[in-house]
Amino acid sequence: METEEKKHRTGLGAQTLYGMGEFMNGGAFVIINTFFTVFMIKALGMPAALAGTIPLVGKVWDAITDPIMGNITDRTVSKLGAKRLYILIGAFAAAITFVLLWVPLPSENNALLYVFYLVMFCLFSTGFTVLMVPYNGLLPDMIDDYALRSKFSTMRMVWSTLGSMICGLVPTMIIKDKTDASMYIKCAAVFGLLFLLTSLGTFAGTWEKQKAPVRVPMKSSFTQGITCFKSRAFTLFVCIYLAGQCGMDFVSGMAVYYVDDVVNSNGNRTVMGLSVLTALMGVLIVSQLIGMAIWGPVMAKTSKRTIILIGAPIRIISTLALIPFSYAGAPIAPILGLAAGIGIGNAATLNGIFSILSDMADVDELITGVSRPGTVGGMATFARKVSAGVSIGVIGLLLQVVGYDSKIANAGKAQAASTQTGIALVFIIMPIILCALLFLFDYKFPMQKAEFEVIKKEIARRKGEEESTTSPEEKAICEKVTGLAYDKLWSLENTKLGKK
Repeated sequence: METEEKKHRTGLGAQTLYGMGEFMNGGAFVIINTFFTVFMIKALGMPAALAGTIPLVGKVWDAITDPIMGNITDRTVSKLGAKRLYILIGAFAAAITFVLLWVPLPSENNALLYVFYLVMFCLFSTGFTVLMVPYNGLLPDMIDDYALRSKFSTMRMVWSTLGSMICGLVPTMIIKDKTDASMYIKCAAVFGLLFLLTSLGTFAGTWEKQKAPVRVPMKSSFTQGITCFKSRAFTLFVCIYLAGQCGMDFVSGMAVYYVDDVVNSNGNRTVMGLSVLTALMGVLIVSQLIGMAIWGPVMAKTSKRTIILIGAPIRIISTLALIPFSYAGAPIAPILGLAAGIGIGNAATLNGIFSILSDMADVDELITGVSRPGTVGGMATFARKVSAGVSIGVIGLLLQVVGYDSKIANAGKAQAASTQTGIALVFIIMPIILCALLFLFDYKFPMQKAEFEVIKKEIARRKGEEESTTSPEEKAICEKVTGLAYDKLWSLENTKLGKK
């Protein structure tokens, strides 16, 4: 049988076009995490705790839409390929709703502002779901080879880093006055167009296997999504994903407050003509891009799991070392140097996380006997949005706890000394805790290349494409990775589809 790899070009060009779909995923949440609460607090004057709850409430909506979109993707038959069809639709939906998220509402009524931006956030979240759920499930239906998947995933992370770089730097140059609401919508229009074009590039440059749809009732979408967690590997992956992404979301989400209200609170200092915030975000993201070039070959020689075990401690040590430099007027050079360490460590953890994601649909198929990468991708997308929403929500609440005054911020004045100390502690301690959890979850993760090959071989046996007999050692590996007894695998009972 001719494999998909042999039917299509899989070189650097194909990898690049596939990876472009990650530009929005890597960039949109950098802008949202960095500026959404700033937009509502400093430009619109909304209380910090109230502003921070909008993404948290939005996650309830995601809990509904992400599993449904996963189900829709797996049910759909299209000549374009089901996932590519929705990537095309989602490219426009996500880009347009991203712009709507930043429309400045001319009102001082906090209740009206809250309802309006909650609705806008849910609209964007839905558009993002339509795009990213099929994209997260696309690679397993393009590539079967473990090493080649890693190459495609690495290019995806390069585009994620480019998204983070551009979305981390350019908005700080456009939004020069954080109390001017009109600057945010100008920034959103620029990036809405970039997100559209890169997503369309992925649609144009990818392919997918044509296969029979999985007919699951729409009312069972959430139940089906939950059954993904029958997989021990997937459950640990989601824990890894949440800890890793939340850690960086805290860094990007608190960066404005850390720079403006702590390090730079006693004056508008610059670094080589750039604002301190622009310099900090630039170093974080450039170092992450450099890290991608470092960690790709390391991952090829070791494993996806190993580079996370290396990257998490680098992030912890670099973040912890910020403590002596977290005060008003602190020297900028050491802060930027440590930010480079955080970026390099993050490159390792991100690369490992997204490379692991592409293997989760195979583990799920061994458990259920059904190929449903859309459903698995839907739950992974939900996890990503949970990480962003929880981070923004907790940041808002913690800012309120440390005494952050939105009226003082809106007036462009300095926060109290105790509040500045609290901001610095949140910026440092929360990412350290999350990176420690990331290391722990990854240490327990049960699958590397050898285990993956056993899983793929076992799936081939179940489909009648492999005639060999499963050895006791292979059975033990299947049980370790899935968390289920060997005789319970490949059963519709594991999706509840086999139950009446």
